[in-house]
Amino acid sequence: MRAPGEADTTWLRAGLLVLLLAAGLVVALTVEVPDVDDVRRRLDDAGGAGWAAMVVGVGLVLMAPVPRTAVSVLLGVVAGFVPGLLVALAGAMIGAVLSFGLARGLGRAAVTRLAGPRLDRLDRLLVDRGFVPLLVGRLIPVVPFVVLSYGSGLTAMRLLPYAAGTALGLIPSTVVQVGVGASAPALVSGATAAVALPLAALVVGVVWVRRRRAGVSPS
Repeated sequence: MRAPGEADTTWLRAGLLVLLLAAGLVVALTVEVPDVDDVRRRLDDAGGAGWAAMVVGVGLVLMAPVPRTAVSVLLGVVAGFVPGLLVALAGAMIGAVLSFGLARGLGRAAVTRLAGPRLDRLDRLLVDRGFVPLLVGRLIPVVPFVVLSYGSGLTAMRLLPYAAGTALGLIPSTVVQVGVGASAPALVSGATAAVALPLAALVVGVVWVRRRRAGVSPS
């Protein structure tokens, strides 16, 4: 039987976890997206320390309810494919592991008390075979990144299978997302040319028809 003080501590930790998540949501909704050129200049000036700070920053951002897809695409735009991919993967791992640890340390006890024996079956499954369902969840991101990260920490899943499943599961989607961001300038240029050339041809055609109707030979 739990002592009254221990029970109070359990709910206090759970309340702190909820407060931290709410604060992360508020920050995610209020902070403006930085200017791409400004970020590039800062990275050039800061060197290796700037890249390290970006990795840590991405990790902290992904602990909040922020779409990982948007972050990865933005990294591709800012840093290019290879650097952006490395930052996206490293930052996602930091965010995933920290979220797991935060949920385990602050919320696991409260969830165990609320769910009781109903949680035992899920715990046994995830302790023995947690790698596969987590890998599938990361490969097919039906469940949002942050929900799966915190949710895993609330179960009895071990850290090593969680980290391994996360690392492998994030690679395919991150490659695609960062690649889209890195290709954005070329895609925009291609789209502009695809629109501009037919438009120019249309303008020339209209001018030619009007001059023919006016009886003026085209020069």
